[in-house]
Amino acid sequence: MGSTPSTAVTGSTGALGSLVAHLLAHRGIAQRLLARTPSKAPELPEAEVRQFDYADQSASTEALDGVEVLFMVSAPEGPQRMDLHRAFIDAASKAGVTQVVYTSFSAAAPDALFTLAREHHATEQYLKESGMRWTFLRDSFYQDLMPHLAGQDGVIRGPAGEGRFVPVARADVARILSGAGGKQIVFHNETIEEAYASRAVFGAPDWQLDAWVSTYTAIASDAMSQVSNHVENITGTPPMSLEEYLRTAG
Repeated sequence: MGSTPSTAVTGSTGALGSLVAHLLAHRGIAQRLLARTPSKAPELPEAEVRQFDYADQSASTEALDGVEVLFMVSAPEGPQRMDLHRAFIDAASKAGVTQVVYTSFSAAAPDALFTLAREHHATEQYLKESGMRWTFLRDSFYQDLMPHLAGQDGVIRGPAGEGRFVPVARADVARILSGAGGKQIVFHNETIEEAYASRAVFGAPDWQLDAWVSTYTAIASDAMSQVSNHVENITGTPPMSLEEYLRTAG
């Protein structure tokens, strides 16, 4: 490698971080891939791998030494997520990082109906107070989640009412999934009580159940319905439709 990378990417062993890392490599941009398990990081030209852990502030500070721009994928969902974010942001600031690009969430707010969006808002605020420059990518629900919403019986259950969400309306999701998957997909509008009861069988902790159910109540509130042209404005390419995604992923 000809020079020390000034760009670092977290989550390179996951779906989003891996895509970012490959795009940077394709453009010939030197980068540092931060991974909890370095052996799982992709082997890319002009890329070096450093071990780090959101929970290990010392290791993170060392891994970020010399980095100017950091692409920060949010930590795994869990009750300690905000503690991990704060520790990692502190490490980035201590290491001298000048700008953080953070994967936040649409409609992030302290009182967001989607419980995890509250954590993203808190992370945004912490970054603003850090003194580093920041860019927040307020993603909506990812399209690759859509095929997994339906149960084995072909029913999407949740208290979403008549709400809509970007990139496509609930009714459009049902029609597209039915055509792409070869079976009919329908939606059942659960009550809040039904939603908690139908998910209780998985034995998940309360915070996770709240997140699952509030996925749908946020849609019902239309907090997720705002249409944005940011993807096309920034990339110059129209966003991939759900139907297009399902065809290419299949």
